[in-house]
Amino acid sequence: MGHLKIKRDDQVVVIAGAHKGKTGRVIRVLRDRNAVLIERVNLVKRHVRPRGDMPGGILEKEAPIHISNVALYDADEGRPVKVGWKVLEDGRKVRYDKRTGAVID
Repeated sequence: MGHLKIKRDDQVVVIAGAHKGKTGRVIRVLRDRNAVLIERVNLVKRHVRPRGDMPGGILEKEAPIHISNVALYDADEGRPVKVGWKVLEDGRKVRYDKRTGAVID
C-alpha cells in the first residue's frame, strides 16, 4: 500500500455516493480499510447498552467512507483538489495541488 493522499484534520469533500457534495474535517484514516471518518458526514445510529456510569440509548456516530469517494477540498477556491507527491530540494516529500503546483503540507 502506498502513501494515502488524505490525512487526519484535512478538509475534504465527498465526490460520490449518498453524501455527495458534503464537506467536513477528517477525524480518522482507516488505512487497513482504505476509508476515512468525516466529521458529521455519513451518520448512523447505534443502540448502546448502559455501562457503568454511562447511560444507554441511541447514539449517532460517523461511519467510514471509502477514500476513493472523497477529495481534498480547497475552501479558498471552493473546489476539490487533485493531489500529487513531489520531493523538494531539501529532500522532503510533500503533497501538492496538481492544478496550481502549490505545496499543501
